[in-house]
Amino acid sequence: MAGLRTRLAVLFETSRPDQLLLILGVYFFGTKVALAGGATLSIPAVAAGVAVLIPLSASIHYANEYADYETDALTNRTPFSGGSGALQRTGLPRTVPLAAAVATLAIGSVLTVVFAVGGLLALPAVAILSVSVVLGWQYSVGPLKLAWRGLGELTNAALGGLALPVYAAAVLDGSIGFVALAAVPFFLLVLLNLFATQWPDREADRQAGKRTLAVRWSPRRLRYSYVVVALLAAVSLAALADFLLPPAVVIASLPVVPLVGWGAYGYTERRVPWPTVSAMVGLLALQTAGWCWLLYA
Repeated sequence: MAGLRTRLAVLFETSRPDQLLLILGVYFFGTKVALAGGATLSIPAVAAGVAVLIPLSASIHYANEYADYETDALTNRTPFSGGSGALQRTGLPRTVPLAAAVATLAIGSVLTVVFAVGGLLALPAVAILSVSVVLGWQYSVGPLKLAWRGLGELTNAALGGLALPVYAAAVLDGSIGFVALAAVPFFLLVLLNLFATQWPDREADRQAGKRTLAVRWSPRRLRYSYVVVALLAAVSLAALADFLLPPAVVIASLPVVPLVGWGAYGYTERRVPWPTVSAMVGLLALQTAGWCWLLYA
């Protein structure tokens, strides 16, 4: 029987701490955009938003580790795909992350109610977070199992690229529309990232019956779709520069263009999708820096 230290290590790994850090980065990005759009900073509200976001996000990751147990056992992992690999390495049952998913969901839900009643979380923020958590769980588990039906890529991108920054805006009672529009280029790069990171798992997903777009579509169609989404990201950046995005944010976004091009060039042939992942993370960091410069210049 696995010891306590092993179980704790598995719980840490299956929470996907790298993704939790990225979620915090997107939340911080949404906060900065909301402040630039006229919201008033409230440290207690921001802290409350984080306090409920982390356990609820962890619950989604645990549910995903539970649901993807078979496909993760079949795939060859990369740093960006194939799950954490912790269950397969240690031999612990899939019920371990399932129990953690239920526990963190309960903790996050209780905290949400407490902060909402205490006035630290506005009702729009609670509504956005609640819908996001439901869809996040349904990405992996039934009855919808969106990732298994070819709907996971768009759902995941919408949650991480749009709903999360909008949630940050709602926490500060900021302009949801302003933040949603500002996040469109990032949302499209999140979608590209999902195209790229689903590809290495395609054979394992096919064997497990998980019908992602990488399984459903031919390599040619996937490459074509990647280029179309990349062009849409460029067009959205240019269009938003006319009326919403400040020059500092637009200029800060340009260094990721070569990475997107490199990602497109090797897509469906490159096993480790680091150019696309780097482009997504880079855009988040650079645009956040641009918004910070705008606020504090």
